Formats: sequence, structure tokens, C-alpha cells
Amino acid sequence: MTAPKENQTTRRRAPAMSPEQRRLMIIQTAIPLIAEYGAAVTTAKIARAAGIGEGTIFRVFADKDELLQACMAEALSPEHAVRELDAIDVSQPLPDRLAEAAEALQAHMDRMGAILGSLGHRGGKHPGTVRGAGRDESMTRIRAALAELLEPDKAALRRPPEQIAALFFGLLFTQPRTEDEPDLTRQELVEVFLHGALSGGAK
Repeated sequence: MTAPKENQTTRRRAPAMSPEQRRLMIIQTAIPLIAEYGAAVTTAKIARAAGIGEGTIFRVFADKDELLQACMAEALSPEHAVRELDAIDVSQPLPDRLAEAAEALQAHMDRMGAILGSLGHRGGKHPGTVRGAGRDESMTRIRAALAELLEPDKAALRRPPEQIAALFFGLLFTQPRTEDEPDLTRQELVEVFLHGALSGGAK
């Protein structure tokens, strides 16, 4: 008996991922789970979130510890932040560019903080070497991407874009906290950075 025509139609499979693509997909899935559950997160939970079998994880990672270390390295890497900065439209007014940059960099730092808080106490290949040896290079790359955002307004800047970028980066992550006042919004921070502390109506 001939099977119904619809049953004879074979489903086209999605292209298989390369080991490196699968590895990155697992890392990206695992990072928010690690931020939530810390080192106690199970590979079974990560596999379910990724929509794969648990055994697939161990085809690209030797064990759970290697996966956790890979997630730490990815969270500390500047690559994602640099891509976000490079994607900002430089035809926008400078305040809008800097506000977008502040948002991207804050997300990067929040992710770093969550992963370091969850895994920073672990032994073995401690990421301190990544933070120590690679930190300067990471910050240099991020500041260079910020400087590119400032380049269209170079003629209006008091200092070279690279120095202004370093100042903005420092202000973004060292603004003091006060108990009775909320933190500056990103837009307010950008306004203070570009125009100083005086309000628009001040003489």
C-alpha cells in the first residue's frame, strides 16, 4: 500500500554545527544559568536549555569544569562588548552614541560581575590570570572602540578621542554612590560628561 504523499516528504535537516559552533552555543546558553545558579548548575540543566542531549556537551568539553572555565573566559572577553560598540551608528549625535555605548558596556560589566561572583572562588585554572594578564589588553580594545565612536567629533573635543574615551570609560564605572540619591541614568551621565555639572539654566 502506498504511503500518503505527505509522509513521503522528507524533512530537510538544518545544517550540522561545527564543533566550534556547538561549543560557542553551549557556552552562550550556560552563561546566564551560571550567573543564576553558580557552579551548582548541572550539565543536564544546560543541555535542556540548549535543546541538546547532555552527552553532546561532553563531545566538545572534557568535563563540567572545562565548560565552566570556558564560560569564565567568554564572560571576561571583550569581544562581545567591542562588537556592540562597533555596531553603533556613528551618524547619530554624540550624546546618543555615548548613551548606547554606556548601555553596552554596563551589560558587559554586569555579565562579568555575575560570572565572577558565581565562579570566582573556584580553584584550578583560576581566571585571575585572565584578569591580570589580559585585563589591560581587554580594556585597551574597548577604549579603542570607544575612540572610534568619538572620531566624527574629533575637531570639537578638548583632547584626542583616545584620551576622551579613557575618561568616559573611567567615569562610567567609578561614579560614586550616595545613599539618598539614585544613580545617574545613562543619559544624565553622558550629559554631565559632555557639559559638566551645571544645569542648562545656570549662568
